[in-house]
Amino acid sequence: MTDDTEGMSYLSTLPRRLVTLYAPLSLIVIVLLFPFYWMTMTAIKPKEHLLDLDTHNPFWTLSPTLEHIEELLFKTDYPTWLWNTMFIAVAATILSLVASVFAAYAITRIRYRGAQWIGGAIFLAYLVPPSILFIPLSTVVFQYGLFDTPFALILTYPTILIPFSTWLMMGYFKTIPYELEECALIDGATRWQILTRIILPLAIPGLISAAIFSLTLCWNEYIYALTFINTTDNKTVPVAVVTAFTDGDQYRWGSLMAGALVGSLPLVILYAFFVEHYVSAMTGAVKE
Repeated sequence: MTDDTEGMSYLSTLPRRLVTLYAPLSLIVIVLLFPFYWMTMTAIKPKEHLLDLDTHNPFWTLSPTLEHIEELLFKTDYPTWLWNTMFIAVAATILSLVASVFAAYAITRIRYRGAQWIGGAIFLAYLVPPSILFIPLSTVVFQYGLFDTPFALILTYPTILIPFSTWLMMGYFKTIPYELEECALIDGATRWQILTRIILPLAIPGLISAAIFSLTLCWNEYIYALTFINTTDNKTVPVAVVTAFTDGDQYRWGSLMAGALVGSLPLVILYAFFVEHYVSAMTGAVKE
C-alpha cells in the first residue's frame, strides 16, 4: 500500500486541484494579461467608442478598426522611432554583455583577495535609481558632444545594464565545474582560450538571459531617452509615441495603445523563442 499523503498526491482530487492550483493560476493569468487585453481593445476600437464609454461596452467592441494602427504607421515617423529603439537597444546590449562577461569571469574564476566584495559592490550599483544618475550623466553627455545623438543612450544605458548582467553571469559561471578550467590550464590553454572555447559555450543560456534582460530594459527605458534626445527623428518609441499623440491635456488613446501594442510585439516574439533559456539561466543565477 502506498501512502497518498506523500509527494504531490494532495492534488489527486479535482476539488483540491481547483482550490490549490487552477484557481490561483487563473487569477494570476487574468491579472497579468488584462492590461494587454485592454491595450489591444483600445487599439482596435473606433474613436467614438473610446469617447463614449456609457453607451459602448468598454471591455469589447463589435466593430473593430485599424485606423489607429494605420495612423501610427503611415502618418507618423513610427518606423524611424522603432529603428532607433532597436539600434540603441542592440548596441547597448552588446556593449553591456561584453563588459559583464569579462567582469563576471574575473570575479568568479580568477582567485584574488576581495573578489566577492567587488561582486557585491557591482550588484549594489544596480540598486541606484536611474532618476539620480541621469543628472550627472547629462553633464558628461553634453561635455562630450553626444547630446541628441543615439550614442548618448548607447553609452549611458550600460550604467544600468552592466551591474545586473554581471551578477547574473556570475551566478551562471559558478555552476560550471572548475575542473574543466583546471584541466585546460594543465594542457596549456590561456585564459582567453578557456573563456572563449569552454566557458562561453557552456554559458549560452546565461548569455541569452542577460541579453533579453538588457534588451527589454533598453527597449522600455524612458528617463534617459527623454533627457538626452531632443530631435523627433532620433527619439525612441516610448518617448516619441507619448509626444506625438498627446495634445496638451488630451490623449489620443487609440493611437497611444496602438504604438504600445506594435512596439511590444518584437519583445513578445523574442521571449517566445528564448523563454526556456531565460528561465534556466535565472534559476541557475538565483541558486548561487
